[in-house]
Amino acid sequence: MNLLRKIRFLLLVKILWRRYRIGKNFYCGRSVILWAKNCLEIGNNFYIGRYSQIECDAVIGHNVIIANNVALIGRYDHNYQQVGAPIRLASSIRQNGYRWKGLDSKVIIEDDVWVGYGSIILSGVKIGKGSIIAAGSVVTADIEPYTIAGGVPAKRIGNRFENENDLKEHIRLYNLNYSAGKSVL
Repeated sequence: MNLLRKIRFLLLVKILWRRYRIGKNFYCGRSVILWAKNCLEIGNNFYIGRYSQIECDAVIGHNVIIANNVALIGRYDHNYQQVGAPIRLASSIRQNGYRWKGLDSKVIIEDDVWVGYGSIILSGVKIGKGSIIAAGSVVTADIEPYTIAGGVPAKRIGNRFENENDLKEHIRLYNLNYSAGKSVL
């Protein structure tokens, strides 16, 4: 990794995003936006591609890859039921006095997950360990571990591994080599 890239990541993690917990071997592409009202925790060996954004509370595990143009967003960021106020002027989650839905809602992405290009994940969703989210998906409900999900809204479209033996061997080797986000670099 060249020196300028190291300096860029150091400035982002230690200064701009210092209020968040970000693990080792963090990589982010150009024009990435991170914002969380209460908590953003990111594990080790994390990659987030260009023009992606996390704009909600989230807990992200180790060895996660988020492709370009992906968005993790709040489901209730604007009080669209606020009587007498147009949505544009209604209270929003970024305001200090916001007391509507979504304050305790977060995205949870477990270890060893790949989120494909252009996907959208709404807060309140849990993506299970080892899963793959197909490009262009909109995830509105939980995704089981080691599954491939895709579509709008995202649904299970297959298993990550062809058979149970491959899954068991993957889990064994992953736990042996990458448990707790061991550094790979």
